[in-house]
Amino acid sequence: VLTDILGMEDALGDMDFKVTGTRDGVTALQMDIKVKGLDAAVMRRALEQARAARLAILDQMEKVLPEPRRELKPFAPRILALKIPVDKIGAVIGPGGKNIRALEELGVSIDIEEDGTVRIYSAEGPAAEEAKRRIEAMTREAKVGEVYEGVVVRTTNFGAFIQLFPGTEGLLHISQIAEERVDKVEDHLKVGDKITVKVNRIDEKGRVDLVRPELEGKIPPRRPPRSGGPRRSR
Repeated sequence: VLTDILGMEDALGDMDFKVTGTRDGVTALQMDIKVKGLDAAVMRRALEQARAARLAILDQMEKVLPEPRRELKPFAPRILALKIPVDKIGAVIGPGGKNIRALEELGVSIDIEEDGTVRIYSAEGPAAEEAKRRIEAMTREAKVGEVYEGVVVRTTNFGAFIQLFPGTEGLLHISQIAEERVDKVEDHLKVGDKITVKVNRIDEKGRVDLVRPELEGKIPPRRPPRSGGPRRSR
């Protein structure tokens, strides 16, 4: 019985027996034979020699890498997985597949399952991480009590609409802009201004009501607008 046979030895021999495993035991076997049967003693010897060879190889491997790396190298191929809300699958795909095609331009392949599981396949780590970041941004949801660094995207006579992150805006009512009375929103906030806001309430229609955390306790909270009625300014 020979260990680590060459091609010619494989061609001329009666058995090609591959054994893989760990220090604890065998995990897989594969065997090709050219004879009708093998003696138990031959199998026993083959397994014993395979074990000795396996442990010798593991000894050498552990000298080079005693334990698994905590992180993959930046440009090592990888698969990333994340879970998104089922109702956000369409947002990731986009109209006619526009969004997912834009993601694949990063050099990744993306699979989305019906339960919201998303798998990102990439030959390089940075591309996979960027695709994951974009998907998380597309599917992110505002939560009551969370604080965001938002941007003013438009103003009205009853307040300012703040983009919390791409695809999600909230209303900072005129009564919540400053401690003193505000007659004109634009005197305090302009489109493009950055502002720290906190999600105070999300109604049944998904509308996000915002407050300024630094003013909590200094001005009374705004009452929820009547269902179906217009928002009221102070």
